[in-house]
Amino acid sequence: MTVYENREAFIPYSRSDIIKLCLQDGQLNKVDAQKFADFCQILIAYYHFRFHKTLEIIKENYIPFNPNAEIQPITPPTFEQYDQMELKVVEAFELIVKRANYIILPESIVKRSLATKSLINLKTQVDFEDFDRFICYYRGDSYKKVSLKKFFFWRQEKTIDIFERIVLLVKFKEAAYFRAKKVNLQQMKFIPGKMYVYFYKNIPKLDVDLLFPNVETSMTWKDRLLFGIPAIGAAIPLILRTLPNLLLLIAAILLVLNVSYLVEYLNVDLQKVRNFMPVLVATLSLAITLGGFAFKQYTNYKNKKIQFQKHVTDTLFFKNLANNISVFQMFIELAEEEECKEMILAYYHLLTSPTLLTPQQLDSRIETWMENKLGTKINFDIQGPLRNLEDIRGQIIPNSQTTDNTSEIPLLTYNNQGACQVLPLDHAKAVIDYVWDNAFQYNGIIL
Repeated sequence: MTVYENREAFIPYSRSDIIKLCLQDGQLNKVDAQKFADFCQILIAYYHFRFHKTLEIIKENYIPFNPNAEIQPITPPTFEQYDQMELKVVEAFELIVKRANYIILPESIVKRSLATKSLINLKTQVDFEDFDRFICYYRGDSYKKVSLKKFFFWRQEKTIDIFERIVLLVKFKEAAYFRAKKVNLQQMKFIPGKMYVYFYKNIPKLDVDLLFPNVETSMTWKDRLLFGIPAIGAAIPLILRTLPNLLLLIAAILLVLNVSYLVEYLNVDLQKVRNFMPVLVATLSLAITLGGFAFKQYTNYKNKKIQFQKHVTDTLFFKNLANNISVFQMFIELAEEEECKEMILAYYHLLTSPTLLTPQQLDSRIETWMENKLGTKINFDIQGPLRNLEDIRGQIIPNSQTTDNTSEIPLLTYNNQGACQVLPLDHAKAVIDYVWDNAFQYNGIIL
């Protein structure tokens, strides 16, 4: 079995298209083609039932962690139950994202994104101590070219690495932790103790940190210099123009403090200093001038900050696919789709192969077939579908009344040489039909 570093296990075609592709391959006669279609139909129905049960487990245990929950449990969970419910949600989450052929994102990439800028030139900070846990998975490690505005009409084309899909789960610590940090709970953008789940598309690798709900953004040193230097440059001539009024004000204060001998060093007209109106006018003029300048600079700063926030908001808003409970629902469908596609491809190629195939040979056969048929290069995950086919066991004798489990046979077995063998279509249909008829005898949890 060949391992391809740059290929992923995700099959970028729908389940129905994979079935049609198998039927159009010309390896099955008309009768067997209909049997194969029937087999696929009941297999899909059975796996839909199993994944639906998994979704119900997630929904039931996610209630106390859902920041958007509209319902509350009649009896609040105990501390022990609370921990168990959290663990069930996390385990189910990792299970379905893996079965949807997503790959775990190393923590090192997330940490590196905090120190490196990509499309959004921001200084970001994420306090990972705020989390009880955070989990991140992705699919589609690719790149795209973007055109960035630099100066006036000049634009620069830049190639950036992106994740085509990325899903993030974060569980925040309880309120007591944030109170100990002297944080105002009313001003936080998230709720302590809750679990947030986000699903995004086309996120630059170095902007992953922007997905965290507790991210703090600020201007970089470059932006601060570009903001501060013009401000200093504008302030210097302003101070020089207001210097006479400023000296009058200082002299008046010195007279009030009875240190008039210092006034002569300021080189001001003592008559004007002793006259109330010039001092008052000087004070008001100075206050208005400096106050207006300060307000202008503050407004410039606020506008810059608003532009930053708008850039971040636009980036995340238009790339958001789902949040919280809807993420689980989407990934249940994605996992169900991927599982069925893999099982259908594995069963079809074992069924139509003129010779018995080992798992490695089957893996290569499917990858080559996909590349020849569709021009798509994948790293097929062979172990998952083989395990699933082996786990599906049933009886092939119609209307059998026996309850002896030894009469149940699997869809897939191995011979002494380790080659895979699947049941023929008639028997496979009988087995999957038996399993479907007895579905409620299973617990429905996918392990």
